[in-house]
Amino acid sequence: MTEQPARSADEVLDIVDEHDRVLGQAPRGEAYARRLRHRCVFVLARDPAGLIFVHRRTPGKLVFPSRYDMFVGGVVGAGESYDEAALREAEEELGVSGLPAPVPLFRFLYETPEHTWWSAVYEVRCALPVEPQPEEIAWYAFLDEDELHRRLAEWAWVPDGLAAYRRLLSWRRQQVAE
Repeated sequence: MTEQPARSADEVLDIVDEHDRVLGQAPRGEAYARRLRHRCVFVLARDPAGLIFVHRRTPGKLVFPSRYDMFVGGVVGAGESYDEAALREAEEELGVSGLPAPVPLFRFLYETPEHTWWSAVYEVRCALPVEPQPEEIAWYAFLDEDELHRRLAEWAWVPDGLAAYRRLLSWRRQQVAE
């Protein structure tokens, strides 16, 4: 285990119930090992041309190592708001500072037999040159939506990001219909 995942496993998270109310705190590693529900943020980052930042996670990640993701983001720390976590995670993973506040879109409960977390989905425009963290991101590119959709069937994606992306597409269709 490298130094980065060790720090990540010790990060303290708020543990929440099915209604997203805080019940207590636990280290991230324990939350994952015991399937304790916590909070995460998903930020769809676009460049000024509207292309989407897509990346492959490093092999040392605690969950979903070496998988592709169309979101930057991560866990919400204990006592941290979703909005604070979205900006922090986006700036950390993109390797920038001075991003505008990510725009909150919707929340949903992600649950599988292995994982459970409340998920807040955001979008942000990044006009800054990105320098992703090498300990977080092994590869990246900005893709248009057609290219991203072609890659959905070809690449191994993080399941929570894929679920969030499908919900985002559905949410967008619903916004247009209203």
